[in-house]
Amino acid sequence: MTELVNLKAYFLELNPIAQSLYGGIFTYALTALGAALVFFTRSVNYKLLDTMMGFAAGVMIAASFWSLLVPSIDMAAAQGVVEWVPALVGFLAGGIFLRICDAFLPHLHIGLPIEEAEGMPTSWRRATLLVLAITLHNIPEGLAIGVVFGAAASGIETAGGATVAAAITLAIGIGIQNFPEGLAVSMPLRREGLSVGKSFWYGQLSGIVEPVSAVIGAAAVLMIKPILPYALAFAAGAMIYVVVEELIPESQQHGNADIATMGTMIGFSIMMILDVALG
Repeated sequence: MTELVNLKAYFLELNPIAQSLYGGIFTYALTALGAALVFFTRSVNYKLLDTMMGFAAGVMIAASFWSLLVPSIDMAAAQGVVEWVPALVGFLAGGIFLRICDAFLPHLHIGLPIEEAEGMPTSWRRATLLVLAITLHNIPEGLAIGVVFGAAASGIETAGGATVAAAITLAIGIGIQNFPEGLAVSMPLRREGLSVGKSFWYGQLSGIVEPVSAVIGAAAVLMIKPILPYALAFAAGAMIYVVVEELIPESQQHGNADIATMGTMIGFSIMMILDVALG
């Protein structure tokens, strides 16, 4: 118990850049842990995978509202800005940014043939395209972690609770939903004949961008505090885009729409409890 108290005190004394880095490393580690399941089995039950993907969608929806949009609105009010303007502008900007990335970055959604790869035409291998698809939506997750840690250090008091505890809660929620994403990359590659080592490598690689984007997010908001409400909403918009465009459709590809939907509701409920009770 003493060690845990000391660890908590050490973490709270860190600057928000370091806190964001550790938060991003944690979420990356959960991605790698999910990908590591490929060492123990060559296949995964699609009902389980679809439920887990639905769960991930629910976590991201709840995090977008409780951890990002609510603090964005509260911070706007604290800054004397019309409350809904930064939330609206940032939210739509986040979705538009992901749409532009989606249109140009070559990537392939899980479960689709390589002929249905999106983005600019390329001769890249299927494994690379799968990793890029997950990497694309890990960027806003990392940004969200960094932005919330930056918000906690901003000194702006909000009813939404932009605190280190809220940032840690967000990192925990994103880390939990990263576990099935690592599995969703490594397992299909293993089934297609790649070695266990390569399947794991590609699975964990999709999460490596999160610590980097977390640090970028924290640094940006610390340098320009007025953008905080916009940055929080931007991360929320980008995450919701990923949920609607990718996670929910992928969770319902194999005829398991009902159980995937229940997974979404459970994920939302758990993240809501974490955010309200701990954040």
